[in-house]
Amino acid sequence: MMRLVLASSSPNRKQILENAGIEFITMTSNADEHAEGLEPAELVLELSRRKLEAVLPRCNADDAVITADTVVSVEGEILGKPHDAAEAKRFLHLLSGRFHTVYTGVHLAYHGRWRCFCQTTEVQFYPLEDREIDAYVESGEAFGKAGAYGIQGPAALFVESISGDYNNIFGLPAAHLMRELKELLHE
Repeated sequence: MMRLVLASSSPNRKQILENAGIEFITMTSNADEHAEGLEPAELVLELSRRKLEAVLPRCNADDAVITADTVVSVEGEILGKPHDAAEAKRFLHLLSGRFHTVYTGVHLAYHGRWRCFCQTTEVQFYPLEDREIDAYVESGEAFGKAGAYGIQGPAALFVESISGDYNNIFGLPAAHLMRELKELLHE
């Protein structure tokens, strides 16, 4: 019997699939997530591939496996998850009043066949005041999230506009993912 496996510990990715009414199980990949010298799209595809390779040996032969990785890019700089409060504040200052791009790389595997894609979403932030940034970082909301923000929480008030898939900003472009998965399952 086929199971859908989400190889992620991200509560955001789990929530997206749960909200869509999709049944799945989770596994953590523990893959190496350090890579340098790659463009944002290349980076998220490389990291999602590593996650897939790390989790596949623990999956059943009939499992359909999903992995994903997300980064934010602004003015040529890739922003992953901040390591500390100072880095979170620096990220938010970079995003303040600017457009940035959210990249999510996704890998899918089923019966030895793989598919991958990268989804992008453009986001523009309003100009942020220092006190807004400080309060947001002190709340703890900035941590564990690419670009130091989660659009589903208080940072929703930072967003002036979005062009593209909202769920991509949240960490998993579910609509595109499900179309790719359907095609993979029917190959």
